[in-house]
Parts: sequence; structure tokens; C-alpha cells
Amino acid sequence: HVQLVESGGGSVQAGGSLRLSCVASGYTYSSYCMGWFRQAPGKEREGIASTDNDGSSTYALSVKGRFTISHDSTNNTLYLQMNNLTPEDTAMYYCAADGRELGGLIRTLGVIKEHYFEFWGQGTQVTVSS
Repeated sequence: HVQLVESGGGSVQAGGSLRLSCVASGYTYSSYCMGWFRQAPGKEREGIASTDNDGSSTYALSVKGRFTISHDSTNNTLYLQMNNLTPEDTAMYYCAADGRELGGLIRTLGVIKEHYFEFWGQGTQVTVSS
């Protein structure tokens, strides 16, 4: 049973930084793709970053250059370093995982889609004030 638990959300002023963490347990797949999504009130869930065990990472244009996704396999933790935050980044942030290497598909289609991922965390709230 795969469980994903996010942490690190909070309130920050515009221009500030936060680092989100997602600890994965019960994950026995030899390959993986993990990603971060966010959902603001009244908006659809948006895939913003993904990484898998071929070492590739993909970012949505809305966060490219400001956010960095990374994965530490020694402790099964996914991170999202978020810099230069703006009020438009305010959302619930979710961690997602799948047992397939999806990096090639994501790069080809240019979008990180919800239905690629089987496992989801409960989310952590990020609020950015102006």
C-alpha cells in the first residue's frame, strides 16, 4: 500500500520561498515517476513538475525557472523548492506517484496530466500574500 505524505506548506509573502516535501512509503516499484500538482480555489488541478528515474524533470511554464523538483531515493522523499513566490502560486499542493517511467511521455506531450499518476497525497496548503 503506497502512501504519500506532504509537508512544508505555509504562508509566505510574495518573493519568498518554501520547500515542500513528500515522503513515500510502501513503494516497491523499481521505476517511478513522481510529480507535484496544485489546485487553486475554483480552478482545475494543474501539473507543475515531474521527475522520474531516468533523471529527467519537466516543468509547467507557470513555474519554470522558479521551482525545482528533486527526489532523494535514500529516504524516498520528493521535494519541491519554490522561489520567488507570487500570490498566483496560492493553492493546495499535491504529491503524486506512479510505478512507470513517464518522463518521455510527459516531455512528448508537454503536459503533466493527473490521470498519469496512480497514487496521491492529501495535499499541503501554500498561501502567498502580496
